Amino acid sequence: MASRWDYKQAIVVRTDLKMGKGKIAVQAAHASILAAEEARLQKPQWHRAWLDSGMAKIALKIPSLTELKMLEKEAKENDLPVATVEDRGLTQIPPGTITCLAIGPAPAQKVDSITGRLKLL
Repeated sequence: MASRWDYKQAIVVRTDLKMGKGKIAVQAAHASILAAEEARLQKPQWHRAWLDSGMAKIALKIPSLTELKMLEKEAKENDLPVATVEDRGLTQIPPGTITCLAIGPAPAQKVDSITGRLKLL
């Protein structure tokens, strides 16, 4: 059985959008679920190990869409489960705005190799 820290998911939130706390929470939840489903389909062994070890998550911040897109590209190039969230625009931000990105669940060292430079949200 995997230890608690062997697998994780990183949720990366754009700080340039100035979303409220509730909006951030909902967008992060969307990203987490979408990426977990991607992992379940593409990397079932990682998904199962993550579930069995407590579903570790980390919330990080990124200052712009450009940097978020670069992070997404790097994660995909490294064959990690990835999901971006595009808002419907019903409340605080315009429709189609990309708010956050989730990477993993995946082996923690793979996630950290891409997100390790980012600061906690």
